[in-house]
Amino acid sequence: MSIRIKFCGAAGTVTGSWYLIRHNQGAFLVDCGMFQGSKTLKELNYGDFPFAASEIDFVLLTHAHIDHSGLLPKLMTDGFRGRVFATGGTKKLLGFMLPDSGYIHEIEVMYLNRRNSQRGIPSVSQIYTREDGEAAAEKITPVKYQTWIEPGHNVRVRFWNAGHILGSASIEIEIQTENNDRRITRLLFSGDIGPDHKLFHPDPEAPSNLDYVVSESTYGARQRIALPPAERRKELSQHIKEAFDRGGVLVMPAFSVERTQELLADISILIHEGILKDRLVFLDSPLAIKATETFAAHAENLEDIGDHGGLFHHPSFHFTRTPEESKAINNYENGVIIIAASGMCEAGRIRHHLKRRLWVKKNTILLSGYQAPGTLGALLESGKKAVRIQGDEIQVNATIKTIDCYSGHVDSEGLVEWILARRPINRAVFLTHGSDEAREALRDQLLKHSFNKKEVMLPVLDEEIVIEGRAKTKPTSPKRLSPDVISAPDWHNDLAQLTLDIRAEIDKASDERSRKIIIRRIRKALENKA
Repeated sequence: MSIRIKFCGAAGTVTGSWYLIRHNQGAFLVDCGMFQGSKTLKELNYGDFPFAASEIDFVLLTHAHIDHSGLLPKLMTDGFRGRVFATGGTKKLLGFMLPDSGYIHEIEVMYLNRRNSQRGIPSVSQIYTREDGEAAAEKITPVKYQTWIEPGHNVRVRFWNAGHILGSASIEIEIQTENNDRRITRLLFSGDIGPDHKLFHPDPEAPSNLDYVVSESTYGARQRIALPPAERRKELSQHIKEAFDRGGVLVMPAFSVERTQELLADISILIHEGILKDRLVFLDSPLAIKATETFAAHAENLEDIGDHGGLFHHPSFHFTRTPEESKAINNYENGVIIIAASGMCEAGRIRHHLKRRLWVKKNTILLSGYQAPGTLGALLESGKKAVRIQGDEIQVNATIKTIDCYSGHVDSEGLVEWILARRPINRAVFLTHGSDEAREALRDQLLKHSFNKKEVMLPVLDEEIVIEGRAKTKPTSPKRLSPDVISAPDWHNDLAQLTLDIRAEIDKASDERSRKIIIRRIRKALENKA
């Protein structure tokens, strides 16, 4: 029997999580996520799948985040006719997340084609529409935690709580041969693993005694101090107070699902306990508003919120659903908090607020999550003095801060502990969903715990590995992207930065003659290009 895993995404990146498993009785996917980050990486979302969608028997989703689920509608429009299995929480969240993703693609492509038309560039089509997202969400079959299901021939599956977001799961898979030995190959896909004692959710769980483990490594090179809820709120309150002491507005880019609700919950408790004064808090994201309403409906099932069952609807909170309500926030020059998606500042209303607030010195931008290389959030976090938003150059005069205690991912120490708890792991661990730096650091840590190099593998994009006996790479067709461009800023980022640098040098020039010299030298360099 031949069992093969093809790493179609999240191999050297922290997004685009999807894995193709082929066996003699068929083929299925674990996750079907969208690539986020640089434009070069995001272009993969528009290209063909590295397999025929019609050959996929079923899909298993670890959780609702778009980098794990966002290409599911495209898979269906390309010919997939099987079933999709996910927890009930994931199905509920994707009921509005996938349509919202489709709507964002429609709007982004509309603006892109408008610019392309002005430049004489051919138009492009959206990846999928809002209607495609709605159709995909309706086809998801909900499953319960720790309950075996048989989604395909000789395949048995069980979902385990991963403690990451509402409905998140690690997925245990058993594939049985049809030979006389009736051998079972046992795999575990971690999904995204939450830290212990995370707000709202119990600690992650998963089985042991496996053949293969495919583990995320987002923070494989990073350790964080685990803060109890009261200490986390204390740190948040300090950032808020400092922002208002500067006399401006506090803008908080946040992921629509989980991060936004965690921030709202803590702000609500801080006000209730008198640690913070009542402040207007604008939640300016239709998707985040829907997610918050879902969390509020399940408040009795959430952990660590005490008696604050109504904390998502504090009188100070204002949910702005319409574009007109969003634009009205511009009238506030100080003393308010604006929470908007997306968390990496790549899409949605947050870009409008950053365009409006970044150049004002008294304002504060507080980042609260992972920023993938090449994203606007990563550029701000790295200290860039100017960025381009919607084609315009924006000076970064506002104070940029990062709060690290809200991560939905376990850190390097927690990842090692989670993997060790899966022992015995009889054949190999595949480290995915992380930069090469993070994966290599996590591998080095595992080698200190009696793993050997052959047992800890770092697959690259589109690599296919045969997992009969000892894992070995199978020759594959050309990869869509080379590893050196996957997890780094691309030429689009370089061009944008070069444009900003040229403008800055010209602005600094003392007179007209100096400016002309700079421009002449640039032109000469272009004429002499090899």
